Amino acid sequence: MQREEFVQQLWLDYIHRHPDVGALRLWPTDAPAEYLTLLTLNHGPFAARELTPSLGRLGYRPMQHYAMADRGLLVSLLAPVDDGAWLVLAELQLGTLSRAPRECLTDLVERTHPRDGRGQDLLCRGRPWPMPDWHTYRRLHDAHPLAGWLAAMGPSMHHAGYDCERLDSDLATLDTAMEQAGLYGSADRHHGILPISPLLEYRFYPTSSRRLAFADGDEHRIDLGGLALVQKCLSNDHERAVELLLPHHTRCEIG
Repeated sequence: MQREEFVQQLWLDYIHRHPDVGALRLWPTDAPAEYLTLLTLNHGPFAARELTPSLGRLGYRPMQHYAMADRGLLVSLLAPVDDGAWLVLAELQLGTLSRAPRECLTDLVERTHPRDGRGQDLLCRGRPWPMPDWHTYRRLHDAHPLAGWLAAMGPSMHHAGYDCERLDSDLATLDTAMEQAGLYGSADRHHGILPISPLLEYRFYPTSSRRLAFADGDEHRIDLGGLALVQKCLSNDHERAVELLLPHHTRCEIG
């Protein structure tokens, strides 16, 4: 697999889940995203330490690591070899869950068929384990929203982030346009999985909930993610916006 194919598969899966993002015509359809936020968990072949070498073979270099104990996340920023979208790989730490939900999610993950735990495309295949029933999903969601999301969606892309500057616009203008398109943003810097650095202006736009069929046969609507817009507070800063995305105090070294 080549990097272009990997990104295309990520994007097609994302648009399938978020048709309201696919319908946006506020910027050119080939405008590059600033970053793609991928959500996984620290278990088996889906752990970041297992995924990073495969992502390296696709041309992504680990740049920085961040720890968010209050969210139970370790996050890695990975840069491509060109000017394309960076990857924000967020890994839910199962040890932060209490015993019952931890065992529940672990049991789901371990029901993955061995052939679905191999390859370079583990983040763009969809959910590799059976769909949980609604009771199990709610139990996991109540324990940690990202545990519920992972149970239903599998390790995959949660949202894309766009840098307003690279779209030749500004956040206020695009925010108005997004509202006119029916997507309403939140300035809450904890809304889109990750805490966001004060060096960026930020909006997260949840997409419409989707109705999914759960294992017990009934259907329920759940939130699947969204889209983020960012804008550097200092326009003369030469770093990419994604390099400023996460608060400096969460940065850490991983041996």
